[in-house]
Amino acid sequence: MAFLDITQLGAIGDNHTDHTEIFAQAINQAVKNGGGTVYVPAGTYLTGPIVLKSNITLYLEAGATIRFYDDFDRYQPVKTRWSGYECYGYSPLIYGDHLHNVTIKGEGAFDGQGKAWWLINRQLRKNSRAYSSVTTERIAGLNQDLMEPIDTNLVEWDSQFLRPPLLQLMNSKHVTIEGVTLKNSPFWNTHLVYCDHVTVHNVTFENPADTPNGDGFDIDSCSNVRVSDCHFAVGDDCLVLKSGINKDGRRVGKPTENVVVTNCTMHHGHGGIVLGSEMSGGIKNVTISNCTFIGTDRGVRIKTNRERGGYVKNILVNNIYMEDVLCPIAINSFYRHGVNENDPTVNSLQKQPITEKTPEIEHIQISHITAKNCRAAAGFIYGLPERPVKDISIHHSTIEMTLDRNEKGGEPDMVQEELVMAGAGIFGKYISNLDIHHVRVETRQGAGLQVEESEHVTIDHFSMRNQHESTPVIVLNQVENKNINGTAAQMASKNYLKVYESNSVLKQDL
Repeated sequence: MAFLDITQLGAIGDNHTDHTEIFAQAINQAVKNGGGTVYVPAGTYLTGPIVLKSNITLYLEAGATIRFYDDFDRYQPVKTRWSGYECYGYSPLIYGDHLHNVTIKGEGAFDGQGKAWWLINRQLRKNSRAYSSVTTERIAGLNQDLMEPIDTNLVEWDSQFLRPPLLQLMNSKHVTIEGVTLKNSPFWNTHLVYCDHVTVHNVTFENPADTPNGDGFDIDSCSNVRVSDCHFAVGDDCLVLKSGINKDGRRVGKPTENVVVTNCTMHHGHGGIVLGSEMSGGIKNVTISNCTFIGTDRGVRIKTNRERGGYVKNILVNNIYMEDVLCPIAINSFYRHGVNENDPTVNSLQKQPITEKTPEIEHIQISHITAKNCRAAAGFIYGLPERPVKDISIHHSTIEMTLDRNEKGGEPDMVQEELVMAGAGIFGKYISNLDIHHVRVETRQGAGLQVEESEHVTIDHFSMRNQHESTPVIVLNQVENKNINGTAAQMASKNYLKVYESNSVLKQDL
């Protein structure tokens, strides 16, 4: 197996010389020798796109930085999956397709220099014709046969300025990413698509907080993935599980499955760990444990809507600490983005017929969550009237809301009703089989738990230490087949439980 130090091929790491051809030459030479390591010593190396090959290890020494030119036309179109759709877009800065045994590791960094890409994106959001080029025209031509069936309101589809990830691998097996830092991506930071047997360990994902669509790590229709000891501080969702969107995602039909995430820290981002909303191929068999979320908008978030179809099931979340998050637990089948705004059946709050577009969320177990100084709601679980979320359990958890009376809160999650909450408890609607066991919630205002239009609800030892004088701990509104247990002191306390037959008729008051 070859070992190629790129300085032996003329690389000088001076932050000025173009190293595009040197990286290509080193990778190709290693392939000719049956594979091996391309070694990058300390220094800063400017380059265009890097195309990886099978049986290659790209190793960055401590102090090594690979910086990518922000000349857009260097990144000629390739077949990709962009925001859930199979199409053509700008080439990822580091790219590989149909590979096996590929490794990126070391103590160095990849810098995508995304600022120029972000600037154009912001201009396009104000004027969708603000930018065009030979490359965007070429992308449009390649996507001509795809454009009609793609029903999206994303501004990028008008301009075809489909920004690339910093790193994307597709259709690859036995992938390892270890030790490196990936930062300043034009679009999503790291995106794995249709990959199998993936190990990601001790990686740092960084984007500025205002990066447009600046996800950290997107696992997209992949299987057998292990993510451990990673750090995220990004401009959108930190770690995301996806599997394609709407009709195109259902056509491909490849789930994300068998994923383990452990010992990770999320410092800021829109969501700590997010499943969806592009989940039309399904997401299943996921374990998330021993993580810390600080300052993310949501903590653990599942989002989908009536366009997606597909499923999210068999999800286990345990041993998570959260602080300064907007809403620590959000499960939402009514996510209002990415839908046809002119379709009344998609946007209706009324019960609709079940079709292939109707998503399914079931078998979600959440335990040993500790969350402090949360701003909007302690939890938000919202199914569809025609298909409630099923088998949701929250066990042995403590969630404390902010006591700041000036906190305006926000939307726990983005539903059609645009519900805004501040310092509220857990809210649930359209749930079948909800099990809450040994959970304490402290609110700034309102009940600790409110469940509406649901069935088979078991509540065991749910408590608030600082109950508001005129507010019940638990409110149940149109809930069938309920079972409430607790300590004698709790059950005897004033206003512990209120049960309504409808929005206005009080049936039971304990």
